[in-house]
Amino acid sequence: QVQLVESGGGLVQAGGSLRLSCATSERSFDDYAMGWFRQAPGKEREFVAAITWSGQSLFYADSVKGRFTISVDDAKKTIYLQMNNLKVEDTAVYLCNGGIPRGYCTPVDGCYPGRDWGQGLQVTVSS
Repeated sequence: QVQLVESGGGLVQAGGSLRLSCATSERSFDDYAMGWFRQAPGKEREFVAAITWSGQSLFYADSVKGRFTISVDDAKKTIYLQMNNLKVEDTAVYLCNGGIPRGYCTPVDGCYPGRDWGQGLQVTVSS
C-alpha cells in the first residue's frame, strides 16, 4: 500500500507564506502526477495543484495561479507546494494525492483525484 507522508502547514497571517511537503513510498511512472486538494469546512473538496513525475506538466486551480508553486524532487520522491500571498479563503485541510493518471488532468479544469491520499494538513490563514 502506498503511503503519503505530509509535512508543513500551520497558522499564518494573510499575505504570508507556507510550504507543504508530501513524500511517497512509491514513485509512479513519469506520466503520472501527484498533487494537492483542499477542503474547507462546509465545502466540497477541490483541486489545488498537481505535477507529473517528469516535472513537465503542471496544473493549477485558477484560485491559486500566480501565488502557489508546485515542484517535485524525484530523488526524494517528494512534492512541494510553496504557497505565497496566502488569503483567508485559503484556509482548509490540504490533502496530498498520488497516483493521478496524466489523462485525469487538463490545463483548464485541473485534475481529478488519483488513487492515494495522505492524512491531510491544516492550513489556517488569519486576517
